[in-house]
Amino acid sequence: MEANNELMSNVRLEGNNIIRRSERETLLIEPWGKNALRVRATPNGKIEEFGWSALNGQSKKLYGECKTSIESNKARITYGKITCEVLPSGKLKFLNDKGKIILEEYDRNRFRKDQEGFNSALHINPRIFNSILGTDNYSLEMRFEANEGEKIFGMGQYQQPNLNLKGCILELAQRNSQASVPFMISNHGYGLLWNNPAIGKVTFGENLTEWTAKSTKQLDYWITVDDSPGNIEENYTDVVGRAPTIPEYALGFWQCKLRYQTQEELLEVAREYKRRGLPISVIVCDFYHWPYEGDWRFDEEYWPDPKAMVDELKDMGIELMVSVWPTVEYQSESFADMFENQMLVRTEMGGRITQLNNAKFIDATNSKARNYVWNKLKKNYYDYGIRTFWLDEAEPEYFEYAFEQYRYQLGSDLEVGNSYPRYYSQMVYDGLKQEQQEDIISLVRCAWVGSQKYGSLIWSGDIDSSFRSLRNQLSAGLNMGLAGIPWWTTDIGGFHGGHIEDKKFHECLVRWFEFGAFCPVFRLHGDREPHKKPLGTTKGAQVASGADNEVWTYGDEVYAICKKYMFIREKLQEYIKQQMEIASTKGTPVMRPLFYDYYDDEKTWEIKDEYMFGSEILVAPILYEEMTERKVYFPKGNWIHIDTKEEYKGNQTCIVQAPLNSMPVFVLKGEKTNLINRYGL
Repeated sequence: MEANNELMSNVRLEGNNIIRRSERETLLIEPWGKNALRVRATPNGKIEEFGWSALNGQSKKLYGECKTSIESNKARITYGKITCEVLPSGKLKFLNDKGKIILEEYDRNRFRKDQEGFNSALHINPRIFNSILGTDNYSLEMRFEANEGEKIFGMGQYQQPNLNLKGCILELAQRNSQASVPFMISNHGYGLLWNNPAIGKVTFGENLTEWTAKSTKQLDYWITVDDSPGNIEENYTDVVGRAPTIPEYALGFWQCKLRYQTQEELLEVAREYKRRGLPISVIVCDFYHWPYEGDWRFDEEYWPDPKAMVDELKDMGIELMVSVWPTVEYQSESFADMFENQMLVRTEMGGRITQLNNAKFIDATNSKARNYVWNKLKKNYYDYGIRTFWLDEAEPEYFEYAFEQYRYQLGSDLEVGNSYPRYYSQMVYDGLKQEQQEDIISLVRCAWVGSQKYGSLIWSGDIDSSFRSLRNQLSAGLNMGLAGIPWWTTDIGGFHGGHIEDKKFHECLVRWFEFGAFCPVFRLHGDREPHKKPLGTTKGAQVASGADNEVWTYGDEVYAICKKYMFIREKLQEYIKQQMEIASTKGTPVMRPLFYDYYDDEKTWEIKDEYMFGSEILVAPILYEEMTERKVYFPKGNWIHIDTKEEYKGNQTCIVQAPLNSMPVFVLKGEKTNLINRYGL
């Protein structure tokens, strides 16, 4: 259907879609999911569907009627609770079902025929494509008006303490300890996905919001409107995918350190946990258990009988997780084959430029490379009974993050680089599925939109051992959950540093351990001081090991506290399983800010140092050294302290005592029962 007036002559309706063509772009708006629209634009004439898109698969199913129209001074699409108006200038406005503008594009031009916006001499369009000469790619700038009083959450994992991202500038790039998952939730009742894996930046400024991509062929974003954060999250995960069913063993305690050097050392640690009667579900074999990066197998000198090791651990009820790196050293048995068959990341200039230490990265965007590596993993790990993999270096972590230097099968790093960790997770997920494996989980150091559907458990990378870092992890975990990744964990105690005899570190470790017991996955890891000497001078044996990192390593006081929280976690297994099932069916984060459940309470939108662990547990972690009491805000209801059994009424703030052996944790009191008497806390 063509418009029959001068102002809207370049707009037409095509089915449920609105298409606008102008000299500088083709614009497509279409219904996509529940109460949601997808917006795409390109100067190249044709709207494309790229393989990396987070909106592939079953995500275009419609919910109800979509209405489109062209009027004298605007085109309109209404779908459920969301409406988009297209003005003659091409500017877009988004409204909720009450007619309120919740988001509009930033347009600063003079003498608009539709009299919209400012009479401005700036000449700034909302969508700006700057040509990259000699290519069909563009650097992209996309601007929205800033909403007064807006609060913004999500976007993945960044190492900073801000839960509310309004006022923040975020790099859209993957780094060790940083995961760009560009979906945001606003307190103004909408969620927006930047469906573009290009390296870029977003600025949530007070004067405007600006998204940029350094190299791309088209603009692509998705927006949903709904009545609550939970509904927005459900709409979002419905179109990008949800986590599968988590294996039950993953809900218990995970023991890890840098690094167990031999098969016997690892087994003896597992045996000691059992001798002490401590609950343990997973033990981890960290990096350099291999001869060379890219061999993807045990070094038989130090790990002589992997099957016997796996069998003994299974008899103890413990799963073995093994570290997998996407790096291939020149000396490895795989390098020549992968290099000659174009399965490694290429460089734009120069020869075999080293990408990490003495190695190059596999090209995870290449299905041939993924299949090649999986076949190695199957032969050398899976066939021994190993079902759980630790996918380290998943960003990937280049020696220098010179994103313009690297190229994948799917395109340049600048154009598609942020999707790398998702393809890396898919490598193991697809392989395990081929073997009829169910309930898949992989520990992965990075993610992009949709990583969750490949069983990705994200951890927050190689962070330092400090209270400052602990504070960052709380905001990182909460925002990661809101970005659609419900399986999240952190190195308890931090990774870098932490001397095992340092009393100040003991305090940090204890507070982190208490927090870790109420994270989706409960995992102890770290590179502790003082280091142990390497076992050899060649291959993986030349890499040193950190000091011991078991719960009994730090003395009797620390051990007693760790033991207490290990058993609390054990008692909550059924509750956590229920929350994981909700995450798999609705996309609900297991750990989430208070406003997720109590969005009608304006105070909860201000709380950044408490969170809900499922719907019945309120956690108020201790995030500062020498803190033995803290303020706790209680939303509506009655709340019972799990240690003191003291009851607190909702809608108030109280001072709660927090000696070293007690983190303030509260359960919601029910009419007939609560978690304390249900699970014997």
